[in-house]
Amino acid sequence: MRDSGMLRRFQPLCLGSLASLLISVPMLHSDPVTAGSTSSARPSTRKTNLVENYHGTPVADPYRWLEDDNAAETKAWVESQNRYTFAHLETLPLRKPLRERLTKLYNFERFSVPSLQGGRYFFTRNDGLQNQSVLYVADRLDAEPRVLLDPNRLSTNGTVALKGTVVSEDGKYLAYGLSSAGSDWEEWKIRDVSTGQDTADHLKWVKFSGASWTRDGFGIFYSRYDQPAESAVLTKVNEYQKLYFHKLGTPQSEDRLVYERKDQPKWGFGGAVTDDGRYLIINVRQGTDTKNRVFYQDLTNAGLGTVELLNDFDAGYHFIGNEGPTFFFQTDLNAPRSRLIAIDTRKPARSEWRELIPQSDATLTTVSLVGERLIAEYLRDARSEVKVFTLEGKWERDVQLPGIGSAAGFGGKRSEFETFYSFTSFTTPGRIYRYDIKTGTSTLWRQPKVDFDPEAFEVKQVFYTSKDGTRVPMFITHKKGLKLDGTNPTLLYGYGGFNISLTPAFSVANLAWMELGGVYAVPNLRGGGEYGEEWHKAGTKLQKQNVFNDFIGAAEWLIANHYTQQSSLAISGGSNGGLLVGACMTQRPELFGAALPAVGVMDMLRFQKFTIGWAWTSDYGSSDDAEQFKALYAYSPYHNLKPGVKYPATMVTTGDHDDRVVPAHSFKFAARLQEVQGGAAPTLIRIETQAGHGAGKPTTKIIEEAADKLAFIAAHLGNSNKQTR
Repeated sequence: MRDSGMLRRFQPLCLGSLASLLISVPMLHSDPVTAGSTSSARPSTRKTNLVENYHGTPVADPYRWLEDDNAAETKAWVESQNRYTFAHLETLPLRKPLRERLTKLYNFERFSVPSLQGGRYFFTRNDGLQNQSVLYVADRLDAEPRVLLDPNRLSTNGTVALKGTVVSEDGKYLAYGLSSAGSDWEEWKIRDVSTGQDTADHLKWVKFSGASWTRDGFGIFYSRYDQPAESAVLTKVNEYQKLYFHKLGTPQSEDRLVYERKDQPKWGFGGAVTDDGRYLIINVRQGTDTKNRVFYQDLTNAGLGTVELLNDFDAGYHFIGNEGPTFFFQTDLNAPRSRLIAIDTRKPARSEWRELIPQSDATLTTVSLVGERLIAEYLRDARSEVKVFTLEGKWERDVQLPGIGSAAGFGGKRSEFETFYSFTSFTTPGRIYRYDIKTGTSTLWRQPKVDFDPEAFEVKQVFYTSKDGTRVPMFITHKKGLKLDGTNPTLLYGYGGFNISLTPAFSVANLAWMELGGVYAVPNLRGGGEYGEEWHKAGTKLQKQNVFNDFIGAAEWLIANHYTQQSSLAISGGSNGGLLVGACMTQRPELFGAALPAVGVMDMLRFQKFTIGWAWTSDYGSSDDAEQFKALYAYSPYHNLKPGVKYPATMVTTGDHDDRVVPAHSFKFAARLQEVQGGAAPTLIRIETQAGHGAGKPTTKIIEEAADKLAFIAAHLGNSNKQTR
């Protein structure tokens, strides 16, 4: 399986969207007096007098002790909170039927986009309710595949996940990465494709890295960190990443250090070998900044060392492919919606650069060099468009997609004239198509069969005006025949950060909610990448409040246009979206009936002090800077909870193994919310064990969490001020 992602900017250290894990609001309501009542008392949380001075401003942090996840007191707090939360959830009448319906809906076959390597096709398949998808290999596309790697056999509860795969050029060996319990840490191994047996190769302490084979299959390039102390595995700041080469059949201790920068602790590296096998492209990133550097090594001439081709850190440069010494890059340099350029490494001066595909009125997101063509994927108002160009940049044709939605894939090699892509929408489960580059025809390869009628639902896109006059798009999905009487339970889901775009996608959990009559709305907030780098930057650092204003504006539009009302409106988001929910519910608590902040960044003054949190300063700024501190302190969810305010019914969710956004964020926010809640709405925290930030979560846990969220909303939306805490 070709590691095409390494040839572009590596993004997994970003916070990431969790749309597929977040659910919405059913029409059904339980009795407001008896539903969700809990016999046990809500656990108390010890409060301290800790105050820290930030640039002359004293800031209280009474629950900082919850940051120590190894402390016995913290573990006891987690256990008591979970007992209280699950006692509450067990009383909800819709919890069991929702779990049953979600289980039935999830029971459908789903595939990944196939990849051709060494004359073999590699792809993943899930038969429906398997906790983890299984990797298959087939000699022909129409041949019966065989299992190459089944992660479900690696643990009893499905918490070991396959995080990365890359197949050698000849198709003989598979390098693959595994993570446990949702952690970002990975262990990489190598498997003989013919026998299905692992070699002795075992690589540890890998994080935020793919792998790339040399063309001769001699070994792989990968990146790793130094081994942390056992007590700090899930919290230690991740710095000083190093790029290594691992020779097949040797111990990790003998791996060759390819590149490091002792003077740059926050630089991260990704190494990828070009299709012709000649060059090692070294992508140099700095946190989650969209700007990067690009170095390279000529693998045929070790004496040249590392060439610092692009070292100005002035734009994003995503390596696409090469024609000999000429490198193709997708870049936002002087083009916020991105373009494609060619750089002859023999004449690297900027005056010699050539533009192949200029910036257009749509946002260029990805370019692939396949079948002697450049396949360019665009977003137009957050909907996919795909165009095919010659290697000289001349437009040849548009790829005719099956509808309005999201297309992804189009990987492969320059010598291959077939490629594959997926297509999905809010009402279309992911279909897989084979695309013939010579003829321009798409052929359906796999189509999931889900137990629902897509014709019973409708999707529309509207545009509304945010506080400062900015025009913002929003997708709205619901059952056909919806009455706009202002009473429809509505879920507003958002993200708004790190240049990540929210595009139409199918979600079983959202389908279960819509079957019950709910409205699902997704605005494309500033901070995302839907309209290029200018749109992204307009929602970062001192302008982060724009994101919250956009989200609040979407809520107000839905109410003004009679979709819903305040008490029937829920907000949901994960990670950076959890921050979004936390900030908006503290700024406008009266606007929402319920809130589901998941794995959120809730303490904006200390996020940079844990694991990869420092990398997010490119979007957020840092409390170490006096001006940025003022902006962060003004919206930090943990610090802006006020005593006596009636906050909406809230269930915070996190995982005890989340080493992306450490669970202390959610712990501290939930403790403070429980302390200050001035209304009768419930304030709960659901802490999943053996789970992390969301990636790799087993199907059983996804279903259980979705059912709990749906049942919680069904019991409390519209009744937030009537429930007992």
